[in-house]
Order: sequence, then C-alpha cells, then structure tokens
Amino acid sequence: MFLGPDTKIKKGKMSRIIAKKRHTIRKSQAQDLIAGLKEQIGDSAALFTCERMEILETDAGIMLYLVDKKPLLMHLGEWVFPTLKGLLERPFPERKVVVDSGAVPFVIKGADVMRPGITFISDDIKAGRPVQVVEERHGKAIATGIALFDAGEMREKTTGKVIKTHYYVGDEVWALEI
Repeated sequence: MFLGPDTKIKKGKMSRIIAKKRHTIRKSQAQDLIAGLKEQIGDSAALFTCERMEILETDAGIMLYLVDKKPLLMHLGEWVFPTLKGLLERPFPERKVVVDSGAVPFVIKGADVMRPGITFISDDIKAGRPVQVVEERHGKAIATGIALFDAGEMREKTTGKVIKTHYYVGDEVWALEI
C-alpha cells in the first residue's frame, strides 16, 4: 500500500515508523524504478542507480527503496521520487522550488508552501507532480510535496498555496532508522 498524494504525515506528535520487511529487488524491477524516476527528474535519475537495490516496507504503508543501503527513493502517490535524504545526498537541479529564509521555519514543520515565500521556480514544475523544496541560504532540500500549479502559473501567482507539502525535515520518514 502506498500513501496517496492526499495523504499527509501527522504533524505534532511524533509516532515512529517501523520497518517491516526488507528485500532485494530484481534488476528488471530496479530498471523500471529508475525509468519511473527518469520521467520525473530526467537524466539525473542516473544518480540513483546502484548494483543492489532493496525495497523497505513500513508499518505506515510507505514504500522506500534502499540505494547503497540508504533510503534514497520512495513512492510518492503514483510516482517515484527521492526522499529528503536522497535529495541531500544526491542533489539535482530538476523539479526545484527555492524558498526564502522566512518560509523555512514553517516548511520544516510541515506547512504547505505559499507563493510569497518562493524565490525560484524551475521550468519543469508540473501541476500534480512531485517537487523538491529547497532553502535559499545553503541550497539544501527541506521538503517534498506536490505542485498545485505548473511553473508558469506558479510564477504568475502572488498569493496563496502553491505546493502541498508531504514530507519534511523532522517527520516520521526523516526519523526512520534502518
């Protein structure tokens, strides 16, 4: 079972996610996974290839993929996208929205991203697709979410919510220990 795009990790009380099963996936499954990732981030998907890839099932229904024994990929609804740890370990320029320092304290607590806090929007942002939210000062990813508008529409807006945050620094997925 995968968390859908409308599912949100509970804010506030931190419940632990527990790993249930872990097993190696076939090379053909890994190739399909990387092909799905390539649809999202283009040639940067090559950053996430490895000899042995594993799937990690959790008690929260979140499917994580271990690349070199680290949880670097996940299913986000129907799409494959890097986890926050994947974004930090293997950064890439695609599907990026940069927020200013005023937005950071809210986003790292799970708040949705509002248009006034955004300083940069990459051209490949598409409504309903996953995006990475990066802080301006150090260029580090602080959240992943689903874009509510295409890049052009997002740039035209001056107010309102533009990204629905799903995973953020400090949430249960971030805190998962393997």
